Amino acid sequence: MTHEGLWVRFFKKSDWQLFSALPVFSCFRVTIWSLDMTFVAIISSRLKQDRLREPLLSFGKRDAFMNPGKDLLTVSGHKILFNVQASGSKVSDWALENRQELGDILLEKGCVLIRGLKILSSKQFGMVLQALFDDELIDYTYRSTPRTELRGKVYTATEYPAAETIPQHNENSYSNSWPLRIGFLCMQPSVTGGETPLADSRLVYQRIEKDVRERFERKGVMYVRNYSDLDLPWSEVFQTEDKDEVAAFCEKNGLEYHWGKGNHLRTCQVNPATASHPITGEKVWFNQAHLFHVSSLNPDVRNALLEIGGEENLPRNTYFSDGSEIPAEDLDHIREVYEALKFQFTWQRYDLLLVDNMLCSHGRNPFEGERKILVGMTTPQFKSSTP
Repeated sequence: MTHEGLWVRFFKKSDWQLFSALPVFSCFRVTIWSLDMTFVAIISSRLKQDRLREPLLSFGKRDAFMNPGKDLLTVSGHKILFNVQASGSKVSDWALENRQELGDILLEKGCVLIRGLKILSSKQFGMVLQALFDDELIDYTYRSTPRTELRGKVYTATEYPAAETIPQHNENSYSNSWPLRIGFLCMQPSVTGGETPLADSRLVYQRIEKDVRERFERKGVMYVRNYSDLDLPWSEVFQTEDKDEVAAFCEKNGLEYHWGKGNHLRTCQVNPATASHPITGEKVWFNQAHLFHVSSLNPDVRNALLEIGGEENLPRNTYFSDGSEIPAEDLDHIREVYEALKFQFTWQRYDLLLVDNMLCSHGRNPFEGERKILVGMTTPQFKSSTP
């Protein structure tokens, strides 16, 4: 399935007139998309490792839960499912009692699916995540997708058309800061489809051909964005209408920026293609080159955008850090690796999915019917603060 629908916002009337001759634009909106890197080096000091690990391991009561791996059930060949019964105030108690074991499972598996906790609201969801991860929820900043913020820094999942596929990605891996841990709560499963496919980022790193991996590691990835009504406007991405605040953010976070005519903003940032997990030290594939790159678009959409503004004005694109082109065959190979490694489960109401954002990527399948998935993120990591 193509995902041109991810490339986009609604066109204004003038845009529709401009594209009226193109069949691909005649019956649906075109949405510029990307999703959601940076480098986290191996922690050489055991003291540092223990300090990072402590929030996950504190307050654990091993007898109250399980032996990691023993009570987990298999989903699509992966032992990540745990059935539990708890509701009301008992949910928070359960979270406090079992976060050590869940932390251990996350480090081993990259994700864990908890089924049977009855979390009834976004507020309770946020409180449970903070208990499980022993950390405050963080804002979704430097956005690449449209979301709605609910209570307590809990957000809706990416609000793209139901018919579209969101490919595998690690959240904010295009940025120099990202959440280490993410929680997903299913409030309403769709009638059909709507799964959240997962893939082990360690295996992705290992399966990518050596010459491709080394080329990306040597050169890094340059992300170029042009903000307009064809994509997310800069006011939504940076959550401000103040140009000075945007400039301050860019300078603080290592983004080159340029203001053009008509309130146009262009940014450019270079980040590593791989990373090392701050606790385990394992190498992971951690970038969104295959999503930002123009080759991810449907050919008709790609050609139309190139004809309108040229390559330099594409809403999103990627290059190597020296500005050279990324070979199309490299990007196709990366997509093939993700496709081969991803697995999925069928959402049930109240399902809670915990993900280590560096060890595990996620995506979204097309769906029919109402679907409501909530998201919360914690434990921010920063490229500049890692050795």
